[in-house]
Amino acid sequence: MSRLTIALVLLVGALAGGLAVSLATRTALDETQVRTIAEDVVAAAPKTAAGLTPSAVESIVTDLIARQPKQNTPQSDQVASVDAATINPMIEDYLLKNPRILQKVSAALDAELTAERTAQTKAAIAELQPALYSAPGQVVLGNPEGDVTLVEMFDYNCGYCRQSLPDIAALLDEDKNLRIILKEFPILSQASIEAARVAVQVAEANVDYWSFHQALFTGRGQVDKAAALKAAADLGLNPITLEMGMKAPKVEDVIQQSYRIADQLKITGTPTFIIGEEVIPGAIGLDGLKQRIANMRACGATVCPAPTAQPG
Repeated sequence: MSRLTIALVLLVGALAGGLAVSLATRTALDETQVRTIAEDVVAAAPKTAAGLTPSAVESIVTDLIARQPKQNTPQSDQVASVDAATINPMIEDYLLKNPRILQKVSAALDAELTAERTAQTKAAIAELQPALYSAPGQVVLGNPEGDVTLVEMFDYNCGYCRQSLPDIAALLDEDKNLRIILKEFPILSQASIEAARVAVQVAEANVDYWSFHQALFTGRGQVDKAAALKAAADLGLNPITLEMGMKAPKVEDVIQQSYRIADQLKITGTPTFIIGEEVIPGAIGLDGLKQRIANMRACGATVCPAPTAQPG
């Protein structure tokens, strides 16, 4: 059972309880009336600013009941007949006979949760601007003054990161106004952490980091300290000096900053791309990256609004 399905089941249970309270304090309703009210609630709930919450729905139901004709002589046994034990089966039966109601609730709930996540991501990216785009020790490729910036968080032992390497290479070759920032995000193994500690030092040295980066991703076997030191040595760096500097505070700071970014943006895998106000998990391919870059230039966002039809 999915999390969304579980949430819907809990929601229905909570609404049933709210309905029972509201109805018991107002007037006795027969099954047809309850079904009518339930349908009205589902139709009205997505329009409420508070969202699909038990309190919001209970308020709607209370209002609907208040507008119903009052029973002339409500008796105590009539009120007792609309307790939770009576209402819950009615609602369950109604929902089973009208399953599309749950589809509507699911869509509304999913849209609300997505909007919340998007708002949280935008706020976090705004707060992280210095860490994302101007942090010490980060690797900047392409045009340092480019009009669009693409951030990639990667792990040298990530197969999907390896798969994305040709995409990054193509972007660097084809788009001369793009800035690409690479951030070490070693999460897969201790070997990844050790390779990242070497890579941070290579990034600060006067050598071609992109060549080092490609060498690690195109080599065979696990990328570990030995592999990173060899690739650095091939560029003329002293492997002994690099190994001695692996635990230097400035090296640790660069890696820890990536972890802090990931924590605030809820990033749990690699590769993860960040562009504009969007966090993109996974290897989405060259076309997907190009489209988002083009949209950033066209409208300042990774997804541009659809053009409105002009009257003929």
